[in-house]
Amino acid sequence: MPAMTEDQYFSLNPPPKDLDRHTQLVSAFISAHAAAGRRVVLVTSGGTTVPLEKQTVRFIDNFSAGTRGATSAEYFLEAGYAVIFLHRQFSLLPYSRHYSHHTDCFLDFLSEAPTGGEGGGPTVVARSSSQDKMLAVLRQYRKAKDGNLLLMIPFVTITDYLHELRSISRLMGPLGPLGLLYLAAAVSDFFVPPDRMAEHKIQSTDAADRNKAANPSAAAENAEEEETFDNFDSSPRVPRSKRLIIDLDPVPKFLKNLVDGWAPQGMIVSFKLETDPDILVHKAKYSLARYQHHLVIGNLLATRKWEVVFVAPGRKDVWIRVPRARRTKSVSGQEDLVGQAEERSSGQYAREEGDRPLDPKTLPDGEPGVEIEGLIIPALMEMHTEHISAVRDKSQ
Repeated sequence: MPAMTEDQYFSLNPPPKDLDRHTQLVSAFISAHAAAGRRVVLVTSGGTTVPLEKQTVRFIDNFSAGTRGATSAEYFLEAGYAVIFLHRQFSLLPYSRHYSHHTDCFLDFLSEAPTGGEGGGPTVVARSSSQDKMLAVLRQYRKAKDGNLLLMIPFVTITDYLHELRSISRLMGPLGPLGLLYLAAAVSDFFVPPDRMAEHKIQSTDAADRNKAANPSAAAENAEEEETFDNFDSSPRVPRSKRLIIDLDPVPKFLKNLVDGWAPQGMIVSFKLETDPDILVHKAKYSLARYQHHLVIGNLLATRKWEVVFVAPGRKDVWIRVPRARRTKSVSGQEDLVGQAEERSSGQYAREEGDRPLDPKTLPDGEPGVEIEGLIIPALMEMHTEHISAVRDKSQ
């Protein structure tokens, strides 16, 4: 089957209903910051869904909660960037992530004060143990929003995401090299084309079809037969006709379109997530060679909160790693895997030195736990500065 072209995909898969409104918001946002000579980053975040029906009840999803994107957006804002945050609806957002992704209910951070409300009545306040942190987060959020430095645009499906990405990337043209595309969203690799998608909810039995053709008494007789079919029985005795078989097509790879046409001067950064340390660096380099963009940030699922690798053309691979004493806790993390991908790609990782790839003096101040995005963004900012200089020198 020949690869689907850009025009084919976008003509066959309708855009999200709010695309025009989002385009207007993004255009005004970019124009304001381009006039000010400010760097603007598009951060994509969260997972994309793959609907199985046009009136969607069932869909395929992935594990992404948007942690990398939401956290990175905060550090970009701290570094002076304006941020377009293209995110999965209801995934983590910058600043509110400190509370929406907490194991405690948000209400646990609040309490009632007897006075202070309208008319001198009760009011809601932050608990004393939470006030300092909540105030700091609130101030950062208000600075970003009141300064028109943060624009949040939601998506849900893979098709929504690709329409929004194309539209926003094209609008970033006036920024030239000051534009940065930081593609941290977990994008689906497969989808169901609209012409093969069910109009209504996929039924677990053929009772609805039988009901259309039968009279009421026949439908009642069929009811008992329907009950005998156990939806959760996947044993071989269940006829194949009773199973749901999904035929998925690969999502076209539009990263090359992004590099060549949608945002030709902006710096483009993609992510490569793997679970096997043997192939992480190889897959990152393959992606870089295939799409010819500027940087692939590789990370393992089990160590992604503690280490990443920068793979860029003409550069030595650079590992960014949080020292062991400053690592945040991770339920899914496996510390014994830290360094294995580097060791298997180059044979140079020394475990006794592996916890100190960076000068501890360069680590962020504050709480003992260091978010790796606080190390990624400064390193990336240096590369973006070099990219800006290179593009400007070439145009002179």
